[in-house]
Amino acid sequence: MAGSVFTRCVSRTLQSGFRVRGAERHYWTTLRRTTALTSGRAAVLLGLPAFSCLAYQAYHRVQSSAVIYALEKEEVLEQADYLYSCAETEKLYQLLLQYKDSDNAEFLWRLARASRDLALLPDTTAERKKQLTFEAFEYVKKALEKDDNCFAAHKWYAVCLSDIGDYEGVKVKIGNSYIIRNHLERAIELNPKDATSLHILGYWCFAFAELPWYQRKVAAVIFSSPPDSTYEEALGFFLKAEEVDPNFYSKNLLMMGKTYMAMKDHPNALLWLTKAKDYPPHTMEDKEVHKEAVDLLKKLK
Repeated sequence: MAGSVFTRCVSRTLQSGFRVRGAERHYWTTLRRTTALTSGRAAVLLGLPAFSCLAYQAYHRVQSSAVIYALEKEEVLEQADYLYSCAETEKLYQLLLQYKDSDNAEFLWRLARASRDLALLPDTTAERKKQLTFEAFEYVKKALEKDDNCFAAHKWYAVCLSDIGDYEGVKVKIGNSYIIRNHLERAIELNPKDATSLHILGYWCFAFAELPWYQRKVAAVIFSSPPDSTYEEALGFFLKAEEVDPNFYSKNLLMMGKTYMAMKDHPNALLWLTKAKDYPPHTMEDKEVHKEAVDLLKKLK
């Protein structure tokens, strides 16, 4: 009984920890050229007419025809990033699917991400969701085989590995936690400025730091050396994520508030929960964060 309670608790925690779609839409995409841009959206905001024109034309080309024209590598990647920034998940998936046999990791990790995003759409059937989840993992696994120095491939490998754990049982999911952490650490090593990798690793630490003592004992029975962390370690990653990309994600603000609450630091908890509450809601997740922040603030007063 205690073992089932432990595994259910950790499973729920890890599942919620990797819901970072809102942040990823604008912050997990990197362009390959030597510019400092991070997405098609950034290019438009920075006023680059050549790229804006290309993206506009590419978007309407995909929209008006089922045939995806073969573009040069850089153009395809820019087109993919533009469609991603517009949340055109199905069109993005169809565009990248023709490169599923590519030897280029940049195509493959994007295809893994698109497959996962498609699986998460509310109208996706349970059977299709499972198929896309395992499909995403295969694509990102291949991406790593092609380029072990691609930080995005390591990040998405960690996320997709967590996803397939939902179908392979909680024990496997928790056992994979070590692998997940290793890949997140490698992603951060390769790109220390990627805020979302830092955030996810912070959540990983928080998930295991908040386990009560009796569940830790159960974990010790199931695993010879169960995953372990502290609130201090989690906070370090959340703060670092905020440092490299301030105000990038409402969930990061919320998690800093929750971590400070767990550490009994009420002034800082109040500060960050208030920031989470006041974050402009752009996505459904932002609205959920707002509600949770409001509820937690009531407990502090």
